[in-house]
Amino acid sequence: MNPPRCFFRGFGLLLLLGSTMLSHGQEQWPRFRGVAGAGVSSQKGLPVQWEQGDYEWKTALPGLGHGSPSVWDEHLFLVSAEADGKSRVLLDIDTTTGKIRWQRNFTGQSYEKHELNSFASATPATDGKYVVTLFASDQDFLVVAHDFTGQEIWKRDLGKFYNRHSHGCGTSPILFEGQVIIANQQDGASSVVALDVATGKTRWKSERKVRLTAHSTPVVLARENQVPRLFFTNTGDGISSLDALTGKLLSRANVFNARCVGSPVVVDNVVVATCGGGGRGQFLAAIPVDGDGDLSVQEATWTRERNLPYVPTPLAYQGHLFLWGDNGVVVCLEAATGREIWTQRVGGIYSGSPVCIDGKLYCIARDGTVVVMVAGPKYELLGKTSLGDACHSTPAVAGGRMFIRGFKHLYCLRAR
Repeated sequence: MNPPRCFFRGFGLLLLLGSTMLSHGQEQWPRFRGVAGAGVSSQKGLPVQWEQGDYEWKTALPGLGHGSPSVWDEHLFLVSAEADGKSRVLLDIDTTTGKIRWQRNFTGQSYEKHELNSFASATPATDGKYVVTLFASDQDFLVVAHDFTGQEIWKRDLGKFYNRHSHGCGTSPILFEGQVIIANQQDGASSVVALDVATGKTRWKSERKVRLTAHSTPVVLARENQVPRLFFTNTGDGISSLDALTGKLLSRANVFNARCVGSPVVVDNVVVATCGGGGRGQFLAAIPVDGDGDLSVQEATWTRERNLPYVPTPLAYQGHLFLWGDNGVVVCLEAATGREIWTQRVGGIYSGSPVCIDGKLYCIARDGTVVVMVAGPKYELLGKTSLGDACHSTPAVAGGRMFIRGFKHLYCLRAR
């Protein structure tokens, strides 16, 4: 039986977010930043500030990785790697106890990467039956599918991953309509590819020309009786969309001349994305979701060039767009127009992205400080908590719990 699809209302239409929000009455977190990469959860009762003794459990993690957790029912999936990258692992952790159910090890290749990256930075993707991971190096680009018992179903090597500036790999797989979709956008042969989730065979492949390796993760906008659009970003194509079922190019807005790290976000009738470099965002464009063919920057609904994130992905909630900068400057905009509502400096340096839980923004600084504020048109700081552990990841929320991946431990907070 196929899991039910979840529809959200937007611009007068139902938006199919391309992944399941609920299964057996439980909220799922099936990919990077949850359902459709939106980073939004309706979970109530999670604290805005806490002490070390408030964790339901804390589990020591092998190796190091910056990939965030994905969750389906009581299964939490996470990847990690040894410091030299030659040993990598997929973990299945019981969300109720923190115990590791099983782990599967892979032999990897060491390669030169950015000091802020890891050899395990991709967030796994799951549909409740399969879990898909990817690991890349300058020798291979491995995509591996397991079932929930830990049995390997298939493995594909998409070829070498070449990054002339040695940043490493940062994109994550997503699942849509029985497909594993991967944006393999690098300084070598680049493509967006869809593999059959059950067999690993190629469904379609769209070759791309990329000027700088992109680390962003695609997002699907699917609406009733319309072609589902897969939005992706890079330096070369800018903000582009493909038919998510065939790979046919639908639109391309070549608006970026710097690297894409943060992922695109769909809000109302626009898709918003950023580019940047040197630890700061440089340009943001909001492009109409129904754009057709080649689009110019003049056709953008709105643009912005200041106080932008480079690594963190923007977050949309109730008509507002929140930009959480790498440098700790947070901006609230009117999503439809880009009008600035407020700007506040909260402190810290950030590599993870914000999530919104019950109308509150949570984001974790590199030093492990969790900052919580109201996700609304009036700035209100609600709390700050130290993990006591460094963090470059994004929280996951599912089954009445929030999960935070630190450098050394995985932390679980249960809703009160």
